[in-house]
Amino acid sequence: MSKLVIVESPAKANTIKKYLGKDYDVVASKGHIRDLPAAKLSVDVKNNFAPKYALIKGKEKLVKELKEKVEQSDAVYLAADPDREGEAISWHLASVLGLDLNQPNRVTFNEITKTGVANGMANPKRVNLDLVNAQQARRVLDRLVGYRLSPFVSQKIRRGLSAGRVQSVAVRLIVDREEEIKAFNPEEYWVIDAKLATAQRRTFTATLSSDENGKVKISDAAQAQKYLDRLDGAEYEVKSVKKGTRKKNPAPPFITSTLQQEASRKLGFQAERTMRTAQELYEGVNVKGMGMTGLITYMRTDSLRISEEARAAANEYITNVFGSEYLPEKPVYYKSRANAQDGHEAIRPSIPSLSPEKVKDSLTSDQFKIYNLIWKRFIASLMASCVQNTVKAEITAAKDLNGSEFCIFTAAGYSVRFDGFTKLYELAEEETDKGVLPDIKAGEKLKMRELNSNQHFTQPPARYTEASLIKELEENGVGRPSTYAAILSTIIKRGYVQRKAKQLVPTELGTATTGLLKEKFPKIVNTKFTAQMETNLDKVGSGEEDYVRMLDEFYGDFEKTLEKAKTEMKNVKIQLEEDITDIPCDKCGRMMVIKTGRYGRFLACPGYPECKNAKPLIVNTGAKCPVCGGDIIERKSKKGHVFYGCGNWPKCNFMSWDPPAGEACPKCGKTLFKKKGGKLVCMAEGCGYEKSASGKKKSNGEG
Repeated sequence: MSKLVIVESPAKANTIKKYLGKDYDVVASKGHIRDLPAAKLSVDVKNNFAPKYALIKGKEKLVKELKEKVEQSDAVYLAADPDREGEAISWHLASVLGLDLNQPNRVTFNEITKTGVANGMANPKRVNLDLVNAQQARRVLDRLVGYRLSPFVSQKIRRGLSAGRVQSVAVRLIVDREEEIKAFNPEEYWVIDAKLATAQRRTFTATLSSDENGKVKISDAAQAQKYLDRLDGAEYEVKSVKKGTRKKNPAPPFITSTLQQEASRKLGFQAERTMRTAQELYEGVNVKGMGMTGLITYMRTDSLRISEEARAAANEYITNVFGSEYLPEKPVYYKSRANAQDGHEAIRPSIPSLSPEKVKDSLTSDQFKIYNLIWKRFIASLMASCVQNTVKAEITAAKDLNGSEFCIFTAAGYSVRFDGFTKLYELAEEETDKGVLPDIKAGEKLKMRELNSNQHFTQPPARYTEASLIKELEENGVGRPSTYAAILSTIIKRGYVQRKAKQLVPTELGTATTGLLKEKFPKIVNTKFTAQMETNLDKVGSGEEDYVRMLDEFYGDFEKTLEKAKTEMKNVKIQLEEDITDIPCDKCGRMMVIKTGRYGRFLACPGYPECKNAKPLIVNTGAKCPVCGGDIIERKSKKGHVFYGCGNWPKCNFMSWDPPAGEACPKCGKTLFKKKGGKLVCMAEGCGYEKSASGKKKSNGEG
C-alpha cells in the first residue's frame, strides 16, 4: 500500500510526484468535486442557512476512482491550494471520501519545490474548519444575493440579468466615474514657457510661476498675451539654485492585486490571463535539465512577508551579479496592509537564482513575461535605493531687473547619482521631473530663445482601467484579491461594462442596473457595507465570528428590502434605449423592441398585452451568400450556438459555423469566411481560394 496525496490540478500532481517518489501516489481532483447545484437556491434558509451540496456533474467517475484509491492507501493527504478555497476543497474531499476530519491529513505547499513539498509533508494538520466556514459563508451569501436579486433585476430590465454582492459594487464604481466625467466642466488655463540658453549655449525650458503679486494663474488668451507683452524685451537672470538629493525606493514584491495591476500596465494583460499564467508557473513547468518545477510561490496572497531563506538567496544573487554596493545598508522588511492574510509569503520566484533568461526556452511567451515581471520585481525589492541629484532653479524676468515689476520662472530636473534597483526594474509610474538642467549659478544671465503660451483645459477624472479598478477595489476593501479577475470577467461578459482600448466604460444596461440597485438596494452597492461584509467573512475565517449569525443578520434586512422593492415596482418596467429598434410593428405601427427569451433575443411590440406581435430578430452581417447572393444572417441553433446562414432559407440551404470575414475573394469576388486560427477561405463552389493568418495565399494548389 502507498500513501495518497490529492491535489487540484494534474499539472501540480505531476510536479509533486517528482519530489515524493515511488511510495506516494499523487492524483488530482480537478478542482471542486462538490458544489451548490445551479438549478435552485440550494440553501436551507430556515435551517441555519445549511448548504445543500451535490457532486458536480461529470465528477461521479472521478469520485469513484478516488474512493478506490483511498481504500488501497495506508495514509491520505489533502494537498489543495493553501487558501480558503483550497481548505474548502479539502473539506469536501474529506466529507465525500469518508476521511476523519480529526486526523492531521491536510498539507499545504507555499512553493512546489523539493524544499517546499518536504516542508509541507513534514507538517500535516487538520482541515481548518474556520476557513471552511468562511468559504461556505461567502458561497452562501453570494448565492442568496444572486438567486434572490437576479430575478428581480431581470424582470424589471431584461431577461437573463444577474446581480452580485461584489460585481454590482464594481459596476457602480465604473458607472459613478462615468457620471463624474459627464458632469465635469473643464476650466481653461494657460501656461507660458521660456526656452533659455546659458553663455555656453546649453538650453533648457522654464515655466512662468509667479510675479510681484504672488502665484500666477492665467485663465484666458487675453491674460496670456498681457504677460507676453510684458515680457517682450525682458532680461533673464538666475535668482537661486537649490540642489539636493532624493531617494527612489524599490517597490515591494508582488501580492495578487499588484501583480494584476502591473501586468495590466506593463504587458496589457487582463487579470484573468495574468492569474491563469501565474497558476501555471506555481503548479510547475517542465524546465530543461530540471524536470517539472514550480517556478513561483503561491500567487493568491496579500502578504508582503519574505522567508529568510529566499532573502539570503536573492542577496547572494545581487552580490554576485551586480556587486555588494547594490545591497541596502540595512535589510528591508515590507509591512503588509492591516487586513492582510499572512498565511503565505509575497509572490516571488521559488528559486531566486533562476533568472528568466535561464528558463526562457522552457516557457510559453505568457509564462516568460509573467515570470520575468515577478522575478525582477522580487530581486529589485531587495536592492539598494536609486539616488538622484535634484536641482530647482528660479529665474527672474523683467525689463528692469532692479524694478518693482518682475516675473519668476521655475525649472526643475534631476540626474542619477546611483541607479540602485533601477538597474534591474523600472517602476510603471512616470517620473515627474524628466529634464536634466545645465550647470547654472545664481546671478548668471540667460538669453531667451523662445517664449510660448499654450492653452490647456482641466481634465475630468480618468475612466477606470483594469489596473486602477483593482486598486480601487482593494483600497476600499471590496472583494478579495483572488476574486478580482473573476469579477472583471463577469461584468464584461454580462454586458454591464465594455472595454474601449484599456478603459472600462459602462453600457446603458450597466447604468440602468446600477441606478435600480442604488435606488432600491443601496446597501448592496455601497462600498463601505460590502467592505464590512468582507471584514466579517475574515472574522469567520479566524474564528472570531459565527457565520450563521452573520448570515442571519444580513438576510433578514435583505429580504425586507427585496419585498418592499417588489411592491413599489409591481407594474414598472425599465426600457433601455439600446433595445428600441427602428422596425415598425406591422400590426399597430409602434417601433418594436428587442427582448430576451428562453431561446435568445427576439423582436416584440412594446404595446403588449394590447398588441402581442413578435417575430425573430434577424442580424444581417452585411455579407452575401456565396451560393445565391442573398443576405448572410446570424442564426442560433437549438443549443444556442451561433451560425451563419442564407436569408433565403429554405430555398437556399447554405450555412457556415465560420463568420463572414468582411472581405471579398480576390479570385471570384464571393464572400470570404474566417476560420479558427485566422485563416480566410472562399466557400464558393469550385473556387478553393484561401489565405493563411500570415497572409500567404493558396488557390487550387497554386501560389
